[in-house]
Amino acid sequence: MATTSDVRAEFYKRIGMRGMTPLWEVMHALVTPQPAGSCVPALWRYDDVHPHVMEAGDLITAREAERRVLVLENPGLTGQSRITGTLYAGLQLILPGEFAADHRHSQTALRFVLQGGGAYTTVDGEKTLMQPGDFVITPQWAWHAHGNDSMDPMVWLDGLDIPLVQFFDAGFAERPEANTPLPPTRPEGDSLARYGSGLLPVDQSAGGPSSPVFNYPYARTREALETMRRNQAWDPCHGLKMKYVNPLTGDHAMPTMAAFMQLLPRGFDGAVYRSTDAMVYVCVEGSGDSIIDDKVYSWGPRDIFVVPGWCRHQHRVTSGDAVLFSFSDRATQQKLGLWREDRGGT
Repeated sequence: MATTSDVRAEFYKRIGMRGMTPLWEVMHALVTPQPAGSCVPALWRYDDVHPHVMEAGDLITAREAERRVLVLENPGLTGQSRITGTLYAGLQLILPGEFAADHRHSQTALRFVLQGGGAYTTVDGEKTLMQPGDFVITPQWAWHAHGNDSMDPMVWLDGLDIPLVQFFDAGFAERPEANTPLPPTRPEGDSLARYGSGLLPVDQSAGGPSSPVFNYPYARTREALETMRRNQAWDPCHGLKMKYVNPLTGDHAMPTMAAFMQLLPRGFDGAVYRSTDAMVYVCVEGSGDSIIDDKVYSWGPRDIFVVPGWCRHQHRVTSGDAVLFSFSDRATQQKLGLWREDRGGT
């Protein structure tokens, strides 16, 4: 006599041939009591990875590679070219005299400059020089190229929403036929002058989903943090944390990714915090520890680390004032009504 398990197994086999499966067998994995992603805490010490980045410069040219980048893969997402479940990150190198040709794609990109100064990026015909700590965005479907007319190698962190675009199966890319720079259409500094000084052209329309400012210089950001510290109360979890915004809308600078800069004062010992967006951090100044799920990750300048979504963590400063840059998919989560935070981490 067939058992209940046998009858059900036979039923599942028959409906499987019809492209169906029973929800009750998989619901526990589909609708979870709390986030249960595969992203895990991770740390890349810049002094450890930098030699490999430079070695890549000996192995392949920027022209051959199109973009000479070493992808930062989260250990919980091996083989997927992801630093979190929804985001990609990599370290890009451009050597003196090199040019990385124009292309454009559906994915939104950010650059955070780690090393060198004087290399440039062009976005839709406008050139901007990049310095350490600068936050640079490339809006979706904007033509962009990189070049280095300085005497020093340039390294920056790339962050893109590639996994998100892959999920929607909405990715496109295009390259010009000639592998030569597209002609400039705007003078250097045009976007910052038009949109980054608290003024807007009188006939300015609402604009697109990305900020019209594509280089947020670190010098300006650091000055803002210093000004704010004189009058702003310290947040027990974040110190003094500010977000990069689109000056036309006040929303995040990019439609899918949020980016932040925060100042943690000397001796800061932060309260426990967690949120649903997995966060990629870069230490800009100072040094400290992040306690992530009870494990200590120590960081210093140019080190990169990941805090998974809904993961209890706290930051503490061990030397001087610390400045941390970070980015996540919070912009997407907030638009979808999914983002949640918990102060206390219970």
